[in-house]
Amino acid sequence: MSSEIHSYRTHTCGELTKANVGQSVRLSGWVHSHRDQKHHVFLDLRDHYGLTQVACTEDHAEALEIARSLKSESVITIDGTVVERGQANPKLPTGEIELVATKITVDSIVEELPLQVKVAKNSGGGMENEELRLTWRFLDLRRERIHRNMVVRDAIIRIMRDHMHGEGFLEVQTPILTNSSPEGARDYLVPSRVHPGHFFALPQAPQQWKQLLMASGFDKYFQIAPCFRDEDARADRAPGEFYQLDMEMAYVEQEDIFGVIERLYKRLCDEDIPGAPKWKIQQYPFPRIPYWEAMDRYGSDKPELRYELELTDVSEAFQGTEFALFAGALEGGGQVKALRIPEGAKEGKGFHRKLEKAVKAKGYGGLPCLIYKADGTVDGTIKKPLSDAEKAKVKELTGSADEGDLVVFGFGTRLAAAKVLGEARLIVGEEREMADPNTMGFSFIVDYPFYEENDEGGIDFSHNPFSMPQGGMEALNSQDPLDINAFQYDICCNGIELSSGAVRNHRPDIMYRAFEIAGYSREQVEEEFGHMINAFKFGAPPHGGMAPGVDRTIMLFLNEPNIREVVAFPKNQKCQDLLARSPSRVTPEQLEELHIRIVEPTPEG
Repeated sequence: MSSEIHSYRTHTCGELTKANVGQSVRLSGWVHSHRDQKHHVFLDLRDHYGLTQVACTEDHAEALEIARSLKSESVITIDGTVVERGQANPKLPTGEIELVATKITVDSIVEELPLQVKVAKNSGGGMENEELRLTWRFLDLRRERIHRNMVVRDAIIRIMRDHMHGEGFLEVQTPILTNSSPEGARDYLVPSRVHPGHFFALPQAPQQWKQLLMASGFDKYFQIAPCFRDEDARADRAPGEFYQLDMEMAYVEQEDIFGVIERLYKRLCDEDIPGAPKWKIQQYPFPRIPYWEAMDRYGSDKPELRYELELTDVSEAFQGTEFALFAGALEGGGQVKALRIPEGAKEGKGFHRKLEKAVKAKGYGGLPCLIYKADGTVDGTIKKPLSDAEKAKVKELTGSADEGDLVVFGFGTRLAAAKVLGEARLIVGEEREMADPNTMGFSFIVDYPFYEENDEGGIDFSHNPFSMPQGGMEALNSQDPLDINAFQYDICCNGIELSSGAVRNHRPDIMYRAFEIAGYSREQVEEEFGHMINAFKFGAPPHGGMAPGVDRTIMLFLNEPNIREVVAFPKNQKCQDLLARSPSRVTPEQLEELHIRIVEPTPEG
């Protein structure tokens, strides 16, 4: 061993090749695997960069004895000589060599592992129960797949930053301790010690701050922003906290914003990111789809575009129908829609029952159906109440052939009729594996309705109240509120919403009027949003932006089913950190200092 070696390593475990044969080197890492073959012990040594095979022989008895005593995940330093491997492993970058150990130093012993780091190929990738994995997350992160995900996460975020700087954006950090907002999800509140009874809120998004930056004279802002929302978990949303690529631009229209984000996602697909799948884009530029067109065609405002299977409005087939369910929907101004599932009946009646059960589990009432058989007859759950003419018209409108097609129906309001079939469409597409797994089907959903009718017959904002209404003040004063669209949009991909955004309302006069229609007084607007209004009273440029989810984007590009697989230390579905054991109780002294008293819930809730 060379006396010049003083550090823990001269090379990493992913670095050595045939060019290093004959060299004396030092490696450090974890014992990934251990194979005792009587006269030899073979170790796979692992670090962040890869694996190297180590051979421990009787020529170096002390090293061999130590090797025999090692457990997996022990941390060791090995001195040795690089030799050519007798049987190369083409799957490893270091597969043409091995290290013959002359000395082994144990840096850290290991206790009995609660979670195995080396995952067997037939084990499903180490997907034990979530509680075990999150409790021992630092061990879970050593696993190849999860470790790779973190490396890819870093690469994607670096590309995002590089892209935004290349587009002329300035990175600015906005406050983490801010004011509570009555809009959106529940806030996480932070008590103020020096202002008893007052609270900060963790930001649900930097929305107000980025708009204030535009009013401050900055032209293009972005940040990889942490956001905090007290809401329930789901597969594509991390509970509690998440990150988004927050951006805002001055003097822009909708298409200017689309261009920046479109070019970013194209770059992410074009880049060769080690460890990430290679993707192709279904259509570029991304299609712009109006909200109601998306609902009418796909039953969703985050449409899966990688297969057709579109909805059809069949309301005209049932004008004057005696079938009470459809008649009631049409008399109430609603619609009857249909989804034709080619050859759906050939999979048996159990297929329809399973499909109906699945949509019922999502809160829908049911899924009436007709089956068009090859012999020309019609079967299905509503074959009796429908006339022959109605069945024939449905067949004509949906293009059903006599090949055992299954036609399922949604009815009610335009939205309700579409949504149930949208769920059915996704279930069928997933079961039949209709989507190209190597394709990204991006789209911008545009022209969202500005208002919606609430349960009491009044008018509410449908989404973001600070969006600019299309048509401005003239539309607010002359149009039915339910007919007004906003300059509001989403970017979606493969059935996942990546971001919402909008061209903002920068005019105080238009903002007061927009809130007035939704039932807010001028005084209420100034009380709740005065800091924004005041900024706009002193000269604010037209501006807009959006904020693609960073975690969600990485989940998509890694083709992971759950967002927790791309977050280093995620919470569980109850928003608990099982590793750090938080949230946790605090001491009475801490509560007293904050002027807070805990009121325990009663058994009745």
